Amino acid sequence: QVQLVESGGGLVQAGGSLRLSCATSGRTFSSRTVGWFRQAPGKEREFVAALSWSSANVAYADSVKGRFTISRDNAKMTVYLQMNMLKPEDTAVYYCAARPAFVRTTVGEYDYWGQGTQVTVSS
Repeated sequence: QVQLVESGGGLVQAGGSLRLSCATSGRTFSSRTVGWFRQAPGKEREFVAALSWSSANVAYADSVKGRFTISRDNAKMTVYLQMNMLKPEDTAVYYCAARPAFVRTTVGEYDYWGQGTQVTVSS
């Protein structure tokens, strides 16, 4: 069993930065890929970034490449999403999710989810 709790969301102006945290619990965390997804009102949940347990494999959505960075601290059982140069279109509820082994980019391939944290970027 893996539990995930997101934090760090908030209101920021366009061009600003936020760092989201995903605190996890469960003995298998260090062997799992953790991903970030987001869902804007009226839209489907979409992939943002994912990082393998060893940090050797990483994936980003094209829309966030060069602006967002995913990282993890296995000793703290926490995954981070550093978001820079934020845009109004980044406004969404951000979720972290976990899956066994390999990096994947689709919602259905993740089996544990957090409750989400709201990010709002004003223009």
